[in-house]
Amino acid sequence: MKEFFYFIKGNFKKLSFGWLLTFLSSFGQTYLISLYVTDISKAFEITEGSFGAIYAICTVSASVIMLTIGHTVDHVSVKKVTAFTIICLALSSILMGVSYHIAFIFIGLIGLRLTGQGMLSHISLTILSKFYDKNRGKAISFSTLGYSTGEMILPLLLTFIIAWFDWRWAMIGSGIFLLLYLIKLKYTDLSHFNKQLSIGKPSSVSLVKDFGNIIKDRRFLILMPTSFALSFTVTAVIFYQYVFVAQKEWSPQLYAAFFTGYAITRLIFSLAGGIWVDKFTAKKMFRFYLLPITLGLLPFAFMSSIFGALLFLLMMGITVGMSGTIKSSILAEVYGIEKLGAIRSLFTMFMVISTALGPLLIGLMIDADLSIKNIMLSMFGFLSLCLLNAQRIKSVPSVELE
Repeated sequence: MKEFFYFIKGNFKKLSFGWLLTFLSSFGQTYLISLYVTDISKAFEITEGSFGAIYAICTVSASVIMLTIGHTVDHVSVKKVTAFTIICLALSSILMGVSYHIAFIFIGLIGLRLTGQGMLSHISLTILSKFYDKNRGKAISFSTLGYSTGEMILPLLLTFIIAWFDWRWAMIGSGIFLLLYLIKLKYTDLSHFNKQLSIGKPSSVSLVKDFGNIIKDRRFLILMPTSFALSFTVTAVIFYQYVFVAQKEWSPQLYAAFFTGYAITRLIFSLAGGIWVDKFTAKKMFRFYLLPITLGLLPFAFMSSIFGALLFLLMMGITVGMSGTIKSSILAEVYGIEKLGAIRSLFTMFMVISTALGPLLIGLMIDADLSIKNIMLSMFGFLSLCLLNAQRIKSVPSVELE
């Protein structure tokens, strides 16, 4: 741990940029957008289920666009890519706040999902994976602390703004806050990250060929299911968490307090995951990181006490905390860093699609009157199969070792 803190101290300026991007990605993450679901549904006279369908369509659309622009991190300066992404995220948030037609909600949601959850996370994790080799795990784990910080601060702040003013002012205020960051970005030196840029923009034909080769490769069939399953499960549970709480007749206030425990656990294991990845390699960690959340689904399914939810949230925090570091590091270990931006964009596309399918499919299960027990056991079975598939990573050689 002492070595970790020395590393952070010596690289703080570089690492803080990655942390800030993951923090700002919160404005496009499900847990923040879910704060607006009820108000937007009322404002446009649609059901919450209809909003869920719109959300799924917008998320899938964003993931497809992500596939076409994710490669820019490989050959365009980091400052330019970041500035353009921040501007688009800010304008999307403001558009949501001033929109009075459902069509603008579609456009705004696509922008939030593409630039927030998609590109800002993608930029942060890609540039750090490329820049650091020996200490890649530590660098990415520090960067992913931005997610935990956002989860602890922003829901409380935006809930207060929504309650005292209006959901529209919360959206507009978020956009203005993002635009103000551009002032700081202008005077931030990011030239060191540009040393890893490749020369020239890849053609559409070469991109399609590269993506086709990646998908056909057995490495993709080993790595992708775990990322897909984790995002699917976490997003679905968070999106409908208060539906489950109501059906279980648990206290919403106590559950909200327990959710803080999830954020703290995620933060702790974000740090621990970075240390373990550098010590044991991401390949070894990849085989087991889904285990905590998989087991955590069982108390949620079988326990009538709200402490079943607490156990699940803590176990989810362990897995999600480690996942950012492991998923980013293993791509660099297995594929190398030359085309890492394009490779990550493909994996990010499937991850984003999973965040659309999670609420959609679990919502259909809820509408079909399936019990919480059966829903949780279904996800337990899905994650268990992905855990078994992850064991195949042992036979995949590491690029560094080669």
